[in-house]
Amino acid sequence: MFNPTRDQARQFFLDTWAKRHSGQPLTQMETIALTLIGRHPEYHALLDQGERALTREYPPELGETNPFLHLSLHLAIEEQLAIDQPPGLRAAFEAQRAKMGDEHEALHRVLDCLGESIWRAQRDRQPPDGAAYVACVRAGLDD
Repeated sequence: MFNPTRDQARQFFLDTWAKRHSGQPLTQMETIALTLIGRHPEYHALLDQGERALTREYPPELGETNPFLHLSLHLAIEEQLAIDQPPGLRAAFEAQRAKMGDEHEALHRVLDCLGESIWRAQRDRQPPDGAAYVACVRAGLDD
């Protein structure tokens, strides 16, 4: 299992963005990451900073979204949807996408639920609850 450090994860996105500008070939994972970056133009200026972006902090009390965390969660969700893990996630996402009519907004619904699942697992010192995660994504479908 690949478990990058904070700086390695950030460097991955910076390197991917730099490769885009230089026309270098991308790996499959970098291609996915570049698509995600493309959906978030608000992060482009930060990624243009290169190495300076590595040390920036995003304390929760300031209420600012950490773009590297946000993109990393998107990347994790792409992998989860590709293999339908936890089971039922893909169907729950597809149902949300159909209801919302917007893939990116549906992905953000999943992202919010993933963030909550991770937070609960850390708080409770337990493994993430896949069923609760999928239930969170499904929430509101019957409204």
